[in-house]
Amino acid sequence: MIAERPRSVAEVTRQVSVSQSAVSQHLKVLRDSRLVRAEPKGASNVYHIDPHGLGQMRAWLDRFWSKTLAAYKLAVETPPEE
Repeated sequence: MIAERPRSVAEVTRQVSVSQSAVSQHLKVLRDSRLVRAEPKGASNVYHIDPHGLGQMRAWLDRFWSKTLAAYKLAVETPPEE
């Protein structure tokens, strides 16, 4: 999809089994989350992955999983109370 190359809503819609309206709504959420950016081209927009936003999401996930896995490790290694 968009990760392979920039695409318009119409191009994405042709590849999925949802309506163009649904694709537009999903892309709006991704754009608002700064995971994709839209570049106006004629009467439509072409959507690109936003590397900066994706980097921020990756950093957040790395912190989240580091904390979660550390807590899990502690829970597993702590002997049960008798």
